[in-house]
Amino acid sequence: MPQTVHHEGIFAAEETLVIETPERVPLAFSLASIGNRFLAVAIDHAIQYTAIFTVFWIASEIVGAGAGDSAGLGASDLTTETPKWAIAVLIVVLFALFSGYFILFEWLWDGQTPGKRLLKLRVIREDGRPITLWEAVARNLLRVFDAIPGFVVPIYSIGLIVIFLSGRDQRVGDIFAGTVVIRERSDEAPKFEEVFSNRISDAAFRRVQPITAIKADLTLVTHSEIEVVESFLRRRWDLTERQRLWMAWRVALPLMYKLKPEYDPESFTYEGFLEELLSMYHRRRSYIN
Repeated sequence: MPQTVHHEGIFAAEETLVIETPERVPLAFSLASIGNRFLAVAIDHAIQYTAIFTVFWIASEIVGAGAGDSAGLGASDLTTETPKWAIAVLIVVLFALFSGYFILFEWLWDGQTPGKRLLKLRVIREDGRPITLWEAVARNLLRVFDAIPGFVVPIYSIGLIVIFLSGRDQRVGDIFAGTVVIRERSDEAPKFEEVFSNRISDAAFRRVQPITAIKADLTLVTHSEIEVVESFLRRRWDLTERQRLWMAWRVALPLMYKLKPEYDPESFTYEGFLEELLSMYHRRRSYIN
């Protein structure tokens, strides 16, 4: 079951939502603060109303051009000079921009809008899973209720009151849809490139010896011989140091007889030779494939 934990900081209290995964591993999500959510929605409304104004202006220009008025028409003239079907289309478009903005972005952008993405916020389900179209629709259709007493200019009085009373900083739409807004702590999370920088996450590919530069014809090496090299490099930490050095020599020696590699005797080690041989073999195979 999700739990909310409060962490007191120097300047503000940070609330953390702890969710237990199906593997019984707890994941901690930092709930978005009211300040960050306010800034995000302010950015979104600015984009939203700019788009609405642009559509209204284009419509007035089109009607004005049709009426022979190059300067366009005002709002009152727009309703009198425009055919009813065109007014109906305009109303649908404006309603879609007003109500569909948040739904569309949160559905297509995995719980984010332009404002949320800028503030590094994201909407997720209470169980930690990504929201579906249903959650995006449900939480945003109730945005009108959260925005009371404002409609044209949302004030979010109801939403703020409910967030203060909620243990998970949820407004009415969140409670109904079963969603929460979290803050992505990307500065604390490991970057993908750092974790998966190696082509294969395998102990056999972790270098512990200085690179031993060698030149050899790798077409002479068989797959079974490489498997022996991989097996040794993967299991070497189960051996004592004496056993490891002896086994590295035993695996490397027949390969050196076969390949007759060129190398620098000053920096050469048998273990380093095997590390470089394995790396060169897989690099060559990736080029061929």
